[in-house]
Amino acid sequence: MAFERITVNPRQMGGLPCIRGLRIPVATVVGMVADGMTTDEIIADLPDLESADVAEALRYAAEAVRERELPLRRGA
Repeated sequence: MAFERITVNPRQMGGLPCIRGLRIPVATVVGMVADGMTTDEIIADLPDLESADVAEALRYAAEAVRERELPLRRGA
């Protein structure tokens, strides 16, 4: 899967995946969604973003967790 809106630059934001070369990490956008913000609310807070950036950040995050095991707490 190719990501056209996600960039990684070792000299920017410590090499974190960011949106279109901006200093907005994918993790920040995904965290905002996880906190219950809508795409419109995210764009209002980060006006350099476009709705397609938010969608691609979510696709990128989904692909990232698909690639590794994460420790999960077992249910009681």
